[in-house]
Amino acid sequence: MNQPSLSDLEAFAAVARARGFRAAAARRGEAPSTLSDAVRRLEARLGHRLLHRSTRSVTPTEAGAALLERIAPALSDLAGALEAAGTPGSGPSGTLRLQVPEAVARFLLPEITTAFLAAHPGITLEVTAENRLLDIIAEGMDAGIRYEEHLAQDMIAVPLLPRPQRYVLAAAPAYLARHGTPAHPRDLLAHRVLRHRFLSGNTRPLEFERGEEVLRIDPPARLVTNSLDILLAACLAGEGLFETFEEVLAPALADGRLVSVLDDWAPRFPGPFLYYASSRLVPAPLRAFIDFLRAGRSRG
Repeated sequence: MNQPSLSDLEAFAAVARARGFRAAAARRGEAPSTLSDAVRRLEARLGHRLLHRSTRSVTPTEAGAALLERIAPALSDLAGALEAAGTPGSGPSGTLRLQVPEAVARFLLPEITTAFLAAHPGITLEVTAENRLLDIIAEGMDAGIRYEEHLAQDMIAVPLLPRPQRYVLAAAPAYLARHGTPAHPRDLLAHRVLRHRFLSGNTRPLEFERGEEVLRIDPPARLVTNSLDILLAACLAGEGLFETFEEVLAPALADGRLVSVLDDWAPRFPGPFLYYASSRLVPAPLRAFIDFLRAGRSRG
């Protein structure tokens, strides 16, 4: 059997990641028919169907998914090698693709990305804000951002921030005037609480810590949703107490629209991590981003 060409493997990976010939063609600047021909050649050489095709979607078969998982690191290494062999002294260039949680994309990443782009004019940054726990390799991403509890053991992790984060519990002054201010976390069992629901369907207990004492309170909910915007609007409207990342509440706390409560119980936790697959050769744009984050932490 003739070995498949590198260009056909790259075409297959692009289509499988984009879940469509048109989307992949648009990203690569090629005609969809060119990618379709490449995938057909590859399937013929391997003797397996690699993609399920329908009028609405394209998804990898079991054989296609296995192939993509095996070749994605090699293709990434090759791209990094070509970028590293570019014009000496011109600085890193190429595309860096990141998958990040929506809250991180909204409240933590903007300042980091704008500073990084200013420092590296040769790099194009593609950020996908997605709360699902995706396989970054299968999705064609160079790296992702997650919190520590969701990191796989075989990934390399780099802290995104130079400091820990805090959960803060807050309410509108009007709510506290009507219902009183809780003095202890257990008081929340008699209060109206706004709860965040994860995509898994679970709601996270409210967590508090003071010294060595750690409490997890599961109060009844006034409102439950996975939308931060709805929860924040309800909190501002005086509908209840809301616990979330300090960065989410910071503007409203600063101008007095919200008041933090139980500050001495506010738990701290490590901030998010940039993570990527272990590899001998890290693509030049990703290496530049890692170095940028580490330099920021040393300044912080």
